[in-house]
Amino acid sequence: MRALVISGGGSKGAFAGGVSQYLIEEEKQKYDFFLGTSTGSLLVSHLALNKIKEIKSAFTRVNQKSIFDNCPYLIVKKEGEERIKINHFNVLKNFIRGRKTFGESNNLRKLLSKEFPESNFTSLKETSKEIIVCVSNLTANTVEYKRLKDCCYEEFLDWIWISCNFVPFMTLVVKNGCEYADGGLGCIIPIEEAIRRGATHVDAILLDTQFQHTNRLHARNVFDALGSIFGFISDRIEIQNMHIGKLIAEDYNATLRVFYTPKVLTTNSLIFNKIKMEEWWQMGWEHAKKLSATP
Repeated sequence: MRALVISGGGSKGAFAGGVSQYLIEEEKQKYDFFLGTSTGSLLVSHLALNKIKEIKSAFTRVNQKSIFDNCPYLIVKKEGEERIKINHFNVLKNFIRGRKTFGESNNLRKLLSKEFPESNFTSLKETSKEIIVCVSNLTANTVEYKRLKDCCYEEFLDWIWISCNFVPFMTLVVKNGCEYADGGLGCIIPIEEAIRRGATHVDAILLDTQFQHTNRLHARNVFDALGSIFGFISDRIEIQNMHIGKLIAEDYNATLRVFYTPKVLTTNSLIFNKIKMEEWWQMGWEHAKKLSATP
């Protein structure tokens, strides 16, 4: 039983798409499980259907407008570097409306309905493949794994959307009486879950470098500060996930192959740039090819 597991990472998910394309089309890997957290959850359903051309087109075209109906930040370019700053008007508008977050990501939920039609959902339900997305239940203080075959169509789209909602920048969703947010707040890469569900080999795509290469710039505003804080927390969770994943693989006699990014792609994965994401997709394909050729 083989599993493809994709971590969270915002716009860096394009790199995971390129790696996955190589594994599926060139290595001819046949996966029984597809697990994703956050941006990974956007990819796994199309990958399970082998609709790689479609998800590449959709993913690399995503921008702030297609995600946010109320974007809490502006992108500014200084000295050749893209950074974000607060959109004070939009943040104030959200607070006046009584919202609990700086911005709202309802456009992403609408985009999911367009890019993942019910016919795709039905096709996956009829296969033996397992598609699972990770979400964080803030009310119950737990990480939950939502299985496509346990859901109706609209419900599964909700879970994908929730898995991607990077609170406090995106929508905090109330569902089944609980508040839910980005799966990455609890689990960056669900290797452990894949093995516990029966995977004997895991190909894991982690959207970060294997070793720490990032020296974050000093924060210039509250969003920069929050980004640095969440980046630090994510790094700690990621290290823990990998450590536990490797131990569980040893305990269950499962093999684990991990694909890291060869360099730091971006220090702000909330910036969605079509040109860069297309480059990262190709980089992922080439990186997987290089590693595949290594004995």
